[in-house]
Amino acid sequence: MRKDTDHASGKDHNGLAVSPPAFDAGTTWLEHHFLIAMPQLQDPNFHGTVTYLWKHDEHGALGVVINRPSSLPIAEMLEELKITVNDQVVDRLTLKRVLAGGPVEKNKGFILHEAGNEWEYTLPINDEISMSMSRDILQDIANGAGPSRYIAALGCAGWDAGQLEQEISDNVWLTVPADTALLFSENYDGMADAAAKLLGVSLSQLATLAGHS
Repeated sequence: MRKDTDHASGKDHNGLAVSPPAFDAGTTWLEHHFLIAMPQLQDPNFHGTVTYLWKHDEHGALGVVINRPSSLPIAEMLEELKITVNDQVVDRLTLKRVLAGGPVEKNKGFILHEAGNEWEYTLPINDEISMSMSRDILQDIANGAGPSRYIAALGCAGWDAGQLEQEISDNVWLTVPADTALLFSENYDGMADAAAKLLGVSLSQLATLAGHS
């Protein structure tokens, strides 16, 4: 994700392998956490973003950017997939936008939703949140029978082993346990500030400090 690092290969801009930090018993995994981009992060894929991590272990990390709505309505995405949208929910799904979830696998859909029901491919993250990636949940959403709270994204964000830990060490990200209400709030413009406030931090103050460093 950093300018000098290729996430997919784990190599720097010279093609040399990036050595991940060593893992030990004290390593903290950040599943169900928000990654908040620090103001100095200028990578266009992540500037100003909040990313929800659904996986983080010794093999790497996966997440979805949750505050970048695309211009694509969910209703239109469903129609492109030849899924008929129920007349009772078409207006709602026309207003609700698909998120640009990250630069990896941009053509793959990821549905983050409240835990409870399961579909053909559902990954429980914890007692509150699950991730589904199968057509049947989209069909239920189109029928008005899907989860009551969810976000739909195309693409995700990924880090190889040790990369995220290094970036956090380099002050690229703030991390905070995810707040479910904020995750589903659709407060896209204010989400980064709201997530930072969970830590008692002001992004505008951090930007000012970075500008004088």
